[in-house]
Amino acid sequence: MSQGVSVPKHQQRQITDKQFHDAALIWNYHQMGHRPRPCSAAIGLGSHDLGVATAAADFYRAGLFPILVFSGGNSPTTRARFPRGEAVHYREHALSLGVPGEAILVEPNAANTGQNITFSRELLAEAGVRVESLLLISKPYMERRSYATCRKLWPEVHVVCASEPLELDDYIKSIGDEKLVVDMLVGDLQRVIEYPKLGFALEQEVPKDVHDAYERLLRAGFDSRLINS
Repeated sequence: MSQGVSVPKHQQRQITDKQFHDAALIWNYHQMGHRPRPCSAAIGLGSHDLGVATAAADFYRAGLFPILVFSGGNSPTTRARFPRGEAVHYREHALSLGVPGEAILVEPNAANTGQNITFSRELLAEAGVRVESLLLISKPYMERRSYATCRKLWPEVHVVCASEPLELDDYIKSIGDEKLVVDMLVGDLQRVIEYPKLGFALEQEVPKDVHDAYERLLRAGFDSRLINS
């Protein structure tokens, strides 16, 4: 069941209240609702969002894991923001927030979520870390896709998903581009739907109200982050 969605009143938007409502349905669906708990290790999934590293530092200081992998090279959408690679910039940010260098491993080559998982798994094995449970830290709207990918590629590990505890409004403010955020929500849902057919992830049930919201936003032109768009 999807969570109820309330649209804040008296807020100026470039998108309509109905479109915000649809986006919030998808936002809630993307989040797994896991309670962060102690795990053998953590992986911070590279992206444009430095909040992943902020959340990872918070979880480390809370004592949830002893070792953290930041994974990610560069992509067309992150090269300007993180010229030395996503994982390298994530590490520097985490160090500035008090995470000790010896607790961080850097995987600088992954170009997609499957590689994030596969390369990080190899790096942890090389470091002699036995992983029975994994805290998978991502952007808030990427929890479900990262979960489905990890369960496909590393089925024997217990996966706990986590992200910055932000509401959709707060995330939009942090990115500064309302249309882009909705495009990203729609694009990630397309991947949740399509990637299992390609063998990249486990299939996830999509509730009808979420799928209907997705179709409405597609028809309204929120499509810049679609596969092959």
